[in-house]
Amino acid sequence: MLRLVRWLSLFLLLPVAAMAETPPPGQKWVAVWAASAHGPYPVGNPTAQPELKFAFPSADIGASDQSFRMIVRPDMWGPRFRLRFSNAFGTQPVTFDGVYLGVEANAGALVRGTNRPVTFSGKKSIIVEPGKMAYSDPVSLDVIGKASEASLSGRKLAASFHIAGTSGKMTWHAKALQTSYLSAPGAGARGQEEGDAAFPYSTTSWYFLDAVELLAPSDTTVLVTFGDSITDGTASTLNGDDRYPDVLSRRLHLAYGTHIVVVNAGIGGNQVVGPASYTPAEPYAGGPSSSDRLERDVLSLGGVTHVLWMEGINDLARNSGGAQPVIAGLKDGVSKMRANRIKVIGGTVTTALGSTSAVHGSPEVDKERRAINDFIRATGNFDGVADFDAATLDPATGGLKPEYQPNSTTGGPGDKLHPNRAGYQAMAGAIDAALFAPVVTKKK
Repeated sequence: MLRLVRWLSLFLLLPVAAMAETPPPGQKWVAVWAASAHGPYPVGNPTAQPELKFAFPSADIGASDQSFRMIVRPDMWGPRFRLRFSNAFGTQPVTFDGVYLGVEANAGALVRGTNRPVTFSGKKSIIVEPGKMAYSDPVSLDVIGKASEASLSGRKLAASFHIAGTSGKMTWHAKALQTSYLSAPGAGARGQEEGDAAFPYSTTSWYFLDAVELLAPSDTTVLVTFGDSITDGTASTLNGDDRYPDVLSRRLHLAYGTHIVVVNAGIGGNQVVGPASYTPAEPYAGGPSSSDRLERDVLSLGGVTHVLWMEGINDLARNSGGAQPVIAGLKDGVSKMRANRIKVIGGTVTTALGSTSAVHGSPEVDKERRAINDFIRATGNFDGVADFDAATLDPATGGLKPEYQPNSTTGGPGDKLHPNRAGYQAMAGAIDAALFAPVVTKKK
């Protein structure tokens, strides 16, 4: 019998609302932000999470007649966006209404005059069934079209929405490392408000919203970074956008301007081939395996041309099969992505030797990790290699370099598993930018 999670992954590819209009010639929808869905809340690995018992008194009831203001940083700006909402791991239909998109000013407040209503097939609300996702209609942020690229640098979007009634179990992305804002239960639809007085509670996670797409030139390169907590950014700065994909984005924009986009599809605790099954009734903190989420978190995103995949350490820590199942899973994933004309760059797995997490830091795990890296470095398996291991390894100890160990999020000495801000900078700096050089179409 097919596992439920595989059926669910296929089911998710049938959005209940989609943009009806065809992009004009020379343009396409491209993902400019993503947050891989897992759950249900509170299953996951959040970082620096405030106490949420006042915002969500019951995980089973979930959100109750309340509004969310999710703060996200798009990797490219333009005048026409669309949003994707996910009820992937819910157990009941969720009604979204009062949806707005604006530009964050500071905290949960918006830049005056930027907040725009969002519709779904022309309607102000939508019901998303369990296991499904929904695209909004395009929303025009005309203020963006009038702004210069320099004035938008560092800006973030605020996607606000209301849950009518109760949501039940909530689909979320635990490790946002970005502060977003929540209203109190029973506060009603408050997304139209430019101020943040209606959003007293903060969270370092994202809920329901799992992608933002932009109408962009059809020659735009879209790079998805795919992996586990080291892609998700554990131990980097809170609200600092210092994960290695963020640093890589800054490098690539300096090199190629607005011809390239980088989005993050990491999940803290994720594995290549485990867990064996994943359902709302039997969830796992690291989310569905990369094999089971590949369709939703990579292939279904708009305009993807490249993937940088680094993963495997959690498989070694939690399963007894060693390197070979991970290698087989990587081969299978690469094959599927190449079948979709996506170039795949392999990221070597960074060391965890001596980690405070004993299951990750043993010599036995390190031996298998090095076997995976030998496979990744071998020619023919990937379209290129990003040697993260070489960039972060201390040859004297076999562990992370000492300067990459202290935790940049919460302070302290770190866990010797997750690099800090300096470590993520080193990782991004080790990547050959030419691997992602856009092929720009000359205008006639």
